[in-house]
Amino acid sequence: MGELSLEKVSETYFDVLKEIGNIGAGNAMTALSQMLQCKVDMKVPQVKLLEFSEVGALMGGEEQVMVGVLLGVEGDITGSMMFLVEKESAKHLINKVMMGMAPEGDDFSEMELSAMKELGNIITGAYLNSLSTLTNLQIYPTPPALTVDMAGAILSVPAIQFGVLGDRILLIQSQFYDEIEIDGYFILIPDLESYSKILSALGIPVE
Repeated sequence: MGELSLEKVSETYFDVLKEIGNIGAGNAMTALSQMLQCKVDMKVPQVKLLEFSEVGALMGGEEQVMVGVLLGVEGDITGSMMFLVEKESAKHLINKVMMGMAPEGDDFSEMELSAMKELGNIITGAYLNSLSTLTNLQIYPTPPALTVDMAGAILSVPAIQFGVLGDRILLIQSQFYDEIEIDGYFILIPDLESYSKILSALGIPVE
């Protein structure tokens, strides 16, 4: 199998990534609406292949405070995945989960962080399940880690981890809303070997 470079991603592959992004985000929103016990609407996700340096700007600047749920991906493919939302949006989601009982204030309590971790777990789990179903590959998430920090700092973790493998990542931006509109960002960072496996599993010849 030849070396697959993300710079040479074919149109076909990108279409497939978009499809995976749409189905994954759709399933994630279904899981979210079940958890929140209310209807969650979603706009068509934007799927982009970006360099790490461009991602922070897309989220409103590298200094934008975000809540990030980061987990590893294991099984037939390996890599990592992130789900990011702005701090205010995270507060809104947590308050929904906690039936309006979330404490006031700027910081997050232990209980709020725990609720957010569970939210992230369900959303990313639904996303990975879609990928697993489409590819027939065994894909397992590791327990999630949660961080509240500036976008640039959160993104530097996978950038350092995967920088050796090229600096492009697949970003899926999902806008969803109940009473308020929320921008959620899925970032999937498989290692290069896993990209090849995903393609092969979908019947797309790898150069």
